[in-house]
Amino acid sequence: MENKNKAYIDKVKSHILLHLKEYQHSETIYEASKYSVEAGGKGLRPLLLFTALEALNTDVSKGVSAASAIEMIHTYSLIHDDLPAMDNDELRRGKPTNHVVFGEAAAILAGDNLLNESINVLAKDKALSAEVRIKLVEIISSASGQSGMISGQMLDIEAEKRKTSLDELEKIHAYKTGALIKAPVTAACIIAGAEPQVTSRLEEFSEVIGVLFQIKDDILDLEGNPEITGKNTGSDAKKGKVTYVSELGLKGAKAALNDKEEEAYGILDSLDGLIATAGLRKIVQMFAERDQ
Repeated sequence: MENKNKAYIDKVKSHILLHLKEYQHSETIYEASKYSVEAGGKGLRPLLLFTALEALNTDVSKGVSAASAIEMIHTYSLIHDDLPAMDNDELRRGKPTNHVVFGEAAAILAGDNLLNESINVLAKDKALSAEVRIKLVEIISSASGQSGMISGQMLDIEAEKRKTSLDELEKIHAYKTGALIKAPVTAACIIAGAEPQVTSRLEEFSEVIGVLFQIKDDILDLEGNPEITGKNTGSDAKKGKVTYVSELGLKGAKAALNDKEEEAYGILDSLDGLIATAGLRKIVQMFAERDQ
């Protein structure tokens, strides 16, 4: 499983870098974009897309451009998150953040570049029909725009240093984190032409593991090893960010994590016989037990 996962992630990064190299005009923008694409990372969103395609008995090579687009968007969001005007972080994936290496202007433009080129990657994939490509652009851009990640990021900033309810916290992360975890699953269903009932259940599954992912992230921010996570611990508390740990306490957050894990497995149980769920079960375990 681990070797296959690495092969999937390597394939996506190679696809992204070949695209960026082909359309290179500014050496600085290319190098800054390449720096963050190559900076490690777990590649969980592409992995989720490929695993969903496998579950739907569909050739995973059909998902390379969609997986690349989603990874480019995720990478751009991290570049911008780290900027002084946002989280002001100097360490990402164990390396100096993009703006520390290339300066703020180049980091902003590198993020912009990855966002725009993500759509170009999708548009150029002639292995997919025009109808499928349009649907993928709609789903992925919605997940990353104001109906998804961007609104979540703004809500998260606005919630800093004030009392926030658990319902509000869940809303923030449904947009900020969950939307771009749901998108790979929806994309896989579009590419595979999945039945509506299967798509609906898989989207429900993705929403649950999106919450699970964020709870685990909040726990790791408190007790993770910076040498493994590639990020400094305790940064959320220092910035006054509302998290599952700040709202529920560490014990409560771990209990919520277990609840979401069981809920995800329950949804997969309901899909047994309709799709091959073994790979998706491993994804749940990976999300719940990850140390970075």
